[in-house]
Amino acid sequence: MFWLRAIQFALLTFCMGSSSFTASRLGAANAPVSAAQIALYQGADREKLLIEGAKKEGQVVFYNSHTWFKAVAQEFEKKYPFIKVAEWRADGADVMKRVIEENRAGRFLSDVVESTAGNIGGLHKNNLLQEHASPELRFFDDDVVAKGKRGVFYWADRETYISLGFNTTHVAVADAPKRLNDLLDPRLKGKMSLAGGATSARWVGAVVESAGREFIEQLGRHDINVHKLSGAALANLVVTGEVPISPTIFDSNIFVAKRKGAPVEWLPVEPVIANVGYSGIVSKAPHPHAALLLIDYLHSKEGQQFIVKGGLSSPRDDVESLVNQKFKKVYFEAKYSVDEYEKKLSEWEELIQKHFIRKR
Repeated sequence: MFWLRAIQFALLTFCMGSSSFTASRLGAANAPVSAAQIALYQGADREKLLIEGAKKEGQVVFYNSHTWFKAVAQEFEKKYPFIKVAEWRADGADVMKRVIEENRAGRFLSDVVESTAGNIGGLHKNNLLQEHASPELRFFDDDVVAKGKRGVFYWADRETYISLGFNTTHVAVADAPKRLNDLLDPRLKGKMSLAGGATSARWVGAVVESAGREFIEQLGRHDINVHKLSGAALANLVVTGEVPISPTIFDSNIFVAKRKGAPVEWLPVEPVIANVGYSGIVSKAPHPHAALLLIDYLHSKEGQQFIVKGGLSSPRDDVESLVNQKFKKVYFEAKYSVDEYEKKLSEWEELIQKHFIRKR
C-alpha cells in the first residue's frame, strides 16, 4: 500500500503543479486544493469548479469604499442566489486598516477588497493580496492591472473623476467656472467648499503641479470652507444647496443626483483627478471560490455595465461609459510609487491646513 500511496502522491503533485489539472482529477485523488491553486487555475472547467465550491461556501465577504457597490453586490446575488454577500463599506483608508488589523490578529474574515490605488496598493505592499487569474483580464489594458508572475494582484474596476460640482439654483451653468483661473472670481468668495481627507488633498496636489503653489495661496484668500466629509457626503450638501459649489466633487455623485431630479451639474475644470478603484482577493480568503466568482463578475461586461449605471466609468475595453471623458486627467497612481504618493499627500494636506483652515 505504501508504494501505491507514493504513486498517487506523485501523480497528484504533477497535476497540481500543471496549469491543466482539472477538478475531476483532483476529486479522483481525493486531495484538498489550496486557495492559491484555485486562484490561478485556468482550466476549461474553471467556472464549474468555482460554482461547486461557492455553493459549499455559501457566502463572500466584500469590503469596499464606494456607495454603489452595495447595489453591485445585490446584482451579484441575483446571478448567484446560492451566495450571500456580506458587504461592508468605509473610507478607503479604513478599509485598508481593517484588513491589516484583522490579518495581524489572525482573523481572516474578508474575501474581496475594493478601493483606490493608494489603499489597495498598501495591502499589496503588506503581502495581503492573493495573486489570481481571470478570463476577463484580456479586456483590460496593462496600465490598470498590477501584474504578478502568473496573474494579477489587483486590477481596475471603476473610474470616477474629481472636479467641479455645483447647485444650479445658486450658480448658473453659464456663470460656472470653466477654467482653473475662474475659481478666483470674486463672486465665488465664501461660496466654495472643499471635501476632507485625501479627496481635497489630491485636488490641491493636482493644482499645485499644474499652476503652482501661488494659485493655492490666492485661492486661500477667498474664504474657502473645508468640511470633514467625504466627497460623497459633500456632494449631498451640494444637492441640498448648503454648499453652492466645490471643485472636489465626484462626477458619479452628481450624475446619480441629477438623474433623480436634483438641480446640480458637474463640469471638468482641468486638472481633473482620475480616481481609479481596484479590486483584489485577500490572502487566506475564507471563501476562495466565491471570491473568484465575485472578482470575475466585477470585471465582466455584465458587471461593468451595471457599475456604469451608478455613474462610474469603466476601464474595460468593450464597455462605454455614460460620462463624457474627453478632458485631461491626472493619474497620480501611475505617476508615483505608494511611498512617494503617501509623502505627497502629507505635503498637500499641510497646504490645506496652512491656506484654508488655519486662516479661518
